[in-house]
Amino acid sequence: MHLKEAETKRSKNRINHLICILPLYFMWIVFALLAALSAAIVVILSKVGIKNIDSSLGFAIQSLLILLVSWSVVIFQGNLPDVTRIEKRTWIFLIIAGIITCVSSLLTFRALKLGNASQVSPLERISLVFVIILSTIFLKERLNWQIILGAVLMVAGAILITLAAGSTK
Repeated sequence: MHLKEAETKRSKNRINHLICILPLYFMWIVFALLAALSAAIVVILSKVGIKNIDSSLGFAIQSLLILLVSWSVVIFQGNLPDVTRIEKRTWIFLIIAGIITCVSSLLTFRALKLGNASQVSPLERISLVFVIILSTIFLKERLNWQIILGAVLMVAGAILITLAAGSTK
């Protein structure tokens, strides 16, 4: 019986060890998957939400909420004083990224207004391939055959899904 208890204790120690280590190595995966799930839900809710209104108005309404929630998080975390310590170069990058985010969202909302969510979303997600290309050029991230193949498969998959979704009308 002591052997069984010792094995149980070792097993619990391994589980506790994994629980402590997993967040260090894999939490980015959890957050990325939760972001993907959230983005999918946003597409569906946005499509329904802009059914009877202009897509730009729908985006403006969502943007207001995004503004309120994001600044509430900054304040809650106690990071508001850090705003004064942000460097000029960082401000420039964040402002440009913010402008492009607005353009991207406006284009996505317009596409959702005009097309089916099941067709718009896969094409919009080709942004992943653009990230790979741009990160290679500007951030000097390395490419290998697996990344290139994955990018090709993402494009092929997006096109296949879009075409298949269009044929089910």
